Amino acid sequence: MKPSLTLRLLACLALLFACTSALANPALWVVKKADATIYLFGTVHLLPNDASWHYPALDRALSDSQTLYIELVDDDAANMAALVLRHGMDPTHPLSTQLGEADAQRLRILANKAGVPGGMQTLDMMRPWLAALTLTVSPLLKAGLDPEHGVDKQLKAQASAAGKPVLGLETAEQQIRLLADMPRSVELDFLRSTMREAADDSAKLTELIDAWKSGDVDAIARIGNDDMRRREPKLYQLLLVQRNEAWATRIATMLQQPGTVFIAVGAAHLAGPDSVLVQLRQLGIEAVRE
Repeated sequence: MKPSLTLRLLACLALLFACTSALANPALWVVKKADATIYLFGTVHLLPNDASWHYPALDRALSDSQTLYIELVDDDAANMAALVLRHGMDPTHPLSTQLGEADAQRLRILANKAGVPGGMQTLDMMRPWLAALTLTVSPLLKAGLDPEHGVDKQLKAQASAAGKPVLGLETAEQQIRLLADMPRSVELDFLRSTMREAADDSAKLTELIDAWKSGDVDAIARIGNDDMRRREPKLYQLLLVQRNEAWATRIATMLQQPGTVFIAVGAAHLAGPDSVLVQLRQLGIEAVRE
């Protein structure tokens, strides 16, 4: 279940969508201080096999960097499966019993429409957060989008082939516990939000594709962040703001050491009024668009 485990989280934080254009020019920033240089790049985590997103400035930044940071490096199948069993499954409390009849019926319909293996019977054994992830990711996987061809995976492979260290900003367990440790009411709101957005996914997907391809950060924030900030402010604070603050503090520390670092995180982390870029500015650090 590795592909579906954290991808709903990443959908909210990292813009789960496909990029099919060979002319993609996603946004890149640089932060410099004395002998330290840090590049910041927004990623997407699911791509078709033939997607192209490299461009000269990006390739130069990657070539110049000695170290790559991505969100996770311990997302191997065995680790993720163990985390799912520990934090995501709850067969003694069927999900359908935690929802009203209208929501339960809607979830059954969406499970079938999304092509969830086993349908509602499968979702019924899951915690609400994992059901939300699965409901979101299943149709994307069915459509042929491959997490192994996501930008972060490709960057990791490229850096590893060049003998460069690849480090994680978080661990898989940290990301999963962000959802698994939510109060149950917030967790159920997360699922309901996923169900509510399901009907609009295709249109939003197209908008997000265009926004990422063109590096339109304002559009990414509007499409990817604004609805969660308005409808689920507690979730927004937990999944986006708090993590952005932590990453900005870590970047400020990295700037104390000489060298060039490339940091790739979900594009939504670099968009909007609470982005990593804004958090850095509050620390007196200005990122410049490349």
